[in-house]
Amino acid sequence: MLRAYSSRLLVGSVLVFTGFLVGRLSGPSVALHAQQGGKVYEIRTYTTPEGKLDALNARFRNHTMKYFDRHGMKSVGYWTPMDPPLAGNTLIYILEHPSREAAKANWAAFQADPDWQKARTESEAQGKIVTKAESVFVTATDYSPLK
Repeated sequence: MLRAYSSRLLVGSVLVFTGFLVGRLSGPSVALHAQQGGKVYEIRTYTTPEGKLDALNARFRNHTMKYFDRHGMKSVGYWTPMDPPLAGNTLIYILEHPSREAAKANWAAFQADPDWQKARTESEAQGKIVTKAESVFVTATDYSPLK
């Protein structure tokens, strides 16, 4: 129960920070899209088996991010928690999509990409590196720095 609460608290904190940062860096065009129901953000949290977080970070660093770009998924940011119980086995990241429909199509294309499939298979040669993947889609509120 504490782990679930800690995870939700961490994700919420990351989202607030990221919203502030994106709003500050993006300028008025992001505000217009948020008000018109344009962009959506996907917060993803991956849990790894013990000792596999470095392998997951390497896969993202060396492969996954470029395939996200290839398939229209914009990386907003990537984080690893500093405090237990999530430290050492959790990766949290946020993707930007033009819409929920685009996100669905982008994920389908990404999963079908033979280069991604090869990279995933090679990164899991010593066993799975993700035991749990969670996804939450969010939009900016009317009081968000993204507005």
